[in-house]
Amino acid sequence: MLDDHVLVDAHVHVPVLTSLAPAWIQWARDFGPEGILDRVWDADGRPRPEVLDELFAEQGVDAALLFCEYSPRATGYQRFDDLLPLVEHNPRRFRPVANVNPHLHFPIADEVRRQLDLGAAALKLHPVHGGFRCDDAQLYPAYAVLEERGVPLVVHCGTSSFPGSRNELASPEFLLPVARDFPGLDVVLAHGGRGWWYDAAAFMTLSHPNVWIELSGLPPKRLPEYYAKYDLRRLARRWIFATDWPGVPGTAANARAVVDLGLDDELAGLVLGGNALRVYAGLDHLAPPPGGDAA
Repeated sequence: MLDDHVLVDAHVHVPVLTSLAPAWIQWARDFGPEGILDRVWDADGRPRPEVLDELFAEQGVDAALLFCEYSPRATGYQRFDDLLPLVEHNPRRFRPVANVNPHLHFPIADEVRRQLDLGAAALKLHPVHGGFRCDDAQLYPAYAVLEERGVPLVVHCGTSSFPGSRNELASPEFLLPVARDFPGLDVVLAHGGRGWWYDAAAFMTLSHPNVWIELSGLPPKRLPEYYAKYDLRRLARRWIFATDWPGVPGTAANARAVVDLGLDDELAGLVLGGNALRVYAGLDHLAPPPGGDAA
């Protein structure tokens, strides 16, 4: 809990370091807390579950959604199955998020089902690092599985500085047919249009009841600037808190900085955790009982 609110960090990376491109390691050193790689990862580059659990407990994080990514042309491999020991250590705090790349996984729906069967809270796609468009018909069988199971789609919607990135593929307009053709599928715009798509992401979110903005990688104090054309309180009702950990100085500090934008208690509760509980799978244990507090 953070100030009596459920806190969900909906965008966390804890890969095996030896499977990554050097640029990812440098990114974590440049933007994360000092010494974070030495604290959380062992000498073989594997994350220490007990240390990670303690760290997020210290930050008041009730649930951390752990990302994987199959992007050999950019950041390397963050394999889904590498997340499972972390989830096994504390399944109440950690939930894995699935990932597929249409250039690597076929039949794509089979791999989505496999990862969902292992407890994935969502499916994350990274078109910028993976080199594909999200309106590609190859991905439609995956979307059908998600809609059927009530599991959301998370899409990297913003620029990336990693070598090999194809930033032109981040535009939210590629998700318009997805939101239209799968009206029962929640679509989460990770990074909220970072770069030059903030207006497009905000407009799409406010005009589609199944589209959300996820705040990873966005400095909270600059959110009013990024979404200056919109009523911030109205838009914030569609926000999901996230950090892009470990590329953030501190989870709790970021969360409080979002609240300090002027969110009242009810709205703060939605942004910090309430919206995530509504959208992602496998977080029911954090929902407060009728008339009670969260477990």
